[in-house]
Amino acid sequence: MNNLLKCFALLAGLAISTSLFAQREVPSVEIKTLDGKTVNIQDYAENGKITVLSFWATWCSPCKKELDAIADIYPDWQEDYDMELVAITIDTRRALAKVPAMVEAKGWEYEVLSDANQELQKALNFQTVPQTFVIDQNGQIVYAHSGYVPGDEYELEDTIKELVEK
Repeated sequence: MNNLLKCFALLAGLAISTSLFAQREVPSVEIKTLDGKTVNIQDYAENGKITVLSFWATWCSPCKKELDAIADIYPDWQEDYDMELVAITIDTRRALAKVPAMVEAKGWEYEVLSDANQELQKALNFQTVPQTFVIDQNGQIVYAHSGYVPGDEYELEDTIKELVEK
């Protein structure tokens, strides 16, 4: 019985934390394009499209696996859901020099931005990558996921599809 109560308390806490996270605004934080231009992440959140923010780093194998897996189905997502994915590297300025060549070699057709000072990462309050957020058509963060295992991209697609059907 005691274990049942612990399990219930854990599930209740998880449900509360999930509902508290739902419908959170994207913070106003300036980050850089790969060619050094400053952009505000809210510009991507307020474009009227479903937007996926995928945080990654060149040293993170699961990050690259996730972005590779999504790359295979991304053109379909764009066509079916009128959405965009923005891949945001948290590589430091020193490691940032490797990013353009890696993106080109992998054939990623995402907008790639840099959060080299981790200002957006701090504002969104997460520690590890890969970290994925889904922003709805109204600019609200409606989904967050940390880590990657093969198949997570289909869970992500389900979330995107639900937003389209609303």
